Amino acid sequence: MSDPLTASALSAALERVHHENATYWSSFATPDFFAPIGLAWSPADNVRHLTKSVRAVTRGLTMPRFVLRVLFGRAGRSSRPYDALVANYRAVLGNGGTAGSFAPNAQVAVLFTDTERSRIMRAHAASIDAMRVAIERWDEDALDRVRLPHPLLGKLTVREMLYFTVYHNQHHVEVVKRRFSERR
Repeated sequence: MSDPLTASALSAALERVHHENATYWSSFATPDFFAPIGLAWSPADNVRHLTKSVRAVTRGLTMPRFVLRVLFGRAGRSSRPYDALVANYRAVLGNGGTAGSFAPNAQVAVLFTDTERSRIMRAHAASIDAMRVAIERWDEDALDRVRLPHPLLGKLTVREMLYFTVYHNQHHVEVVKRRFSERR
């Protein structure tokens, strides 16, 4: 993906990725949606993880900017390009980085129903919609001046955090696809 430099382009990229991913997640039969892939998370766990992650970023995006500056300081550099941020994230994962507190909580097998699946997917769609609304509040300069904390990557500019969010949603679909292909 080329750098979506504007807030509106980032919001559109997030919506596009969400729709592509929702199509992929919907391709699973409900039992497969909830079944772990070997020792790895199930597709449902991946979606719940993404929802948790998106909600955390959205909480940051909706905080008063002066609070964010007090908590995390001003960015002392320009936002890195999308590709540089992705390379950094992949390197951190390659060195053992994990989801930590953003891992999905265990689910009770009784909840592995079509109704629960719909709830998970609605919650994820709502988290994406809320983030897109929050992005609208940000002007271009603030995207590069204000920082948010990332548990693995440290303090990122808001623009970098939005780059991460777009990539992160793509990344999890790719991981699930790869794990399924490795099982064959």
